Amino acid sequence: MSNSSESALSVGRSLLYLIVAGIAWGTAGAAASLIFRISDMGPLALSFWRCVGGLALLLGALALRPRRRVARTAVESRGRRTARILGTGVGLTVFQSAYFAAVEATGLAVGTVVTLGAGPVLIAVGARLTMGERLGRGGIAAVSGALAGLVVLVLGGGAAEVRPLGVVLAVVSAAGYAAITLLTRYLGRDGGRTDALSTTTWAFAIGAVGLLPAALAEGVVPHTDAPVSVLLLLVYVAAVPTALAYALYFAGAAVVRAATVSVIMLLEPVSAAVIAVSLLGERLTTAIVLGTLLLLAAVTGLAFAEARTASAERRREAVAA
Repeated sequence: MSNSSESALSVGRSLLYLIVAGIAWGTAGAAASLIFRISDMGPLALSFWRCVGGLALLLGALALRPRRRVARTAVESRGRRTARILGTGVGLTVFQSAYFAAVEATGLAVGTVVTLGAGPVLIAVGARLTMGERLGRGGIAAVSGALAGLVVLVLGGGAAEVRPLGVVLAVVSAAGYAAITLLTRYLGRDGGRTDALSTTTWAFAIGAVGLLPAALAEGVVPHTDAPVSVLLLLVYVAAVPTALAYALYFAGAAVVRAATVSVIMLLEPVSAAVIAVSLLGERLTTAIVLGTLLLLAAVTGLAFAEARTASAERRREAVAA
């Protein structure tokens, strides 16, 4: 991993970005639950408005951002940038739409655990095949612990009916997420300068176009007796778990190992569980506590391992120089 570009993020800051993104994503479910309670908005329409709102906010951020001159050799090539934008946009569309469809088909618990459980497995296999990344014994233990934590969280929520179609859709969603993660990491391996804000903006534009037909079929404008509350919740979903979280995610994922990214993003169900208990009045069970601790232990272990690996690489580079 090279830091040849002045704009390249440090591993520590990248890990912080990913942690914040994972926690922010966990709040989207609570906001969506409130929207579904007070309106007839469907999951695909909500995903569409999430992309549209995020796109509007990111366009504003791009317009206000000061222009900076950078060396031509530090800027990502046009071909790589196009591949990043198209791949991210398509992956984002598949990830979001298939996930919400899975939740609708088989329920939130099963849809979430299959998506987030299959994601690390697909990423680990993909990273091994495409980039030669090795997990090692510690990494395998951490991923196993994270998956175990997810299973405990789901089992702690009570029985749920599993429908094959929903499981298939969840695996498709996980594949979309894995593709985004692997592409971001693969194109960021050389340490060249990438514009995460611009890439995220284009990705949301592609996502909005891709989701528009499904949103129109579902009903893009909701009926509600509380339009102001729905609007405020949509603004929050667009601003925090969308525009902010995805921009931080893409910036951090370009630096940190793909397998580490996949486990850190499991903070999403942890933050969602905390919100469900503290704000939505759901009961705190032993299974939820155990699952949360397993996930946090896995995230912490991989974060420290990533930092140690990066420190060792810097020492070797300093000795070689």
